[in-house]
Amino acid sequence: MSTLLFSHANSYPASCYRLLFEQWRAAGHTVLALPQYGHDPRFPVRSNWNELVAQLLDFADAELPPTQPRVLVGHSLGGALSLLAACKRPATVQAVVMLDTPYVSGWRARVVQAGKASGWIHRVPPAAVAQRRRNHWPDRQSLETHFRSKPYFQAWDPRVLQDYLDTAFEPDPERGGWRLTFLREVETAIYATLPHHLNRATRGLRVPVGLIAGRDSEEMRQGGWDATQRFVGPNLRIVEGGHLFPFVRPETTAHQVLDLIEELVRG
Repeated sequence: MSTLLFSHANSYPASCYRLLFEQWRAAGHTVLALPQYGHDPRFPVRSNWNELVAQLLDFADAELPPTQPRVLVGHSLGGALSLLAACKRPATVQAVVMLDTPYVSGWRARVVQAGKASGWIHRVPPAAVAQRRRNHWPDRQSLETHFRSKPYFQAWDPRVLQDYLDTAFEPDPERGGWRLTFLREVETAIYATLPHHLNRATRGLRVPVGLIAGRDSEEMRQGGWDATQRFVGPNLRIVEGGHLFPFVRPETTAHQVLDLIEELVRG
């Protein structure tokens, strides 16, 4: 069995993936996950996410012997961090499995680079949306009512939504009430520093890389299906749903990940 090192999507702490972790552990795998990226001052959020990759590698160093083989699994942001970490230290990585992580390259990467240089990237989604995200609720009742009333969250598996409500919020020490554990400023900074160097960073990578992507994912469409398909080749699996399909069908996603790992590791 393998050691799975998991990295979460932007703004969704690792605790939201509990049901996936349970399936993987039940199958005999060891599962490790950094609770939250971007909140450790030693690893600030900067262009191309280099420090967040360093945070992942630091977490791996603290949790695993240096020669311990591992499979890197990540959702969205986490998939990109996993891929870039494998580029930094390929020797111990058996495979990388990305969940709805587009491989941004070509003209799209140049647009991202220009947007970061000019500051324009802050004025368009997803960074612009993150900047305006509500981040305070006066009490638990209003918090739960807010999220349970939204169709976006109603589509999730109810157990995942409950995990999100239970673990992704904390008492607000300044205003009272409740706030997001994953700070809005950090979420915005992550979106505003998207990598534009994937093509260069992954050149020569020999680690097998697979991708499970949602058929209706707007993030995959914007990031570029064609370049992504060329990069992962036959290791692409398309599933029903959008960008957050792991939260809608957690057990199904968990088994799809295990099946893809089996193919990638055993060749």
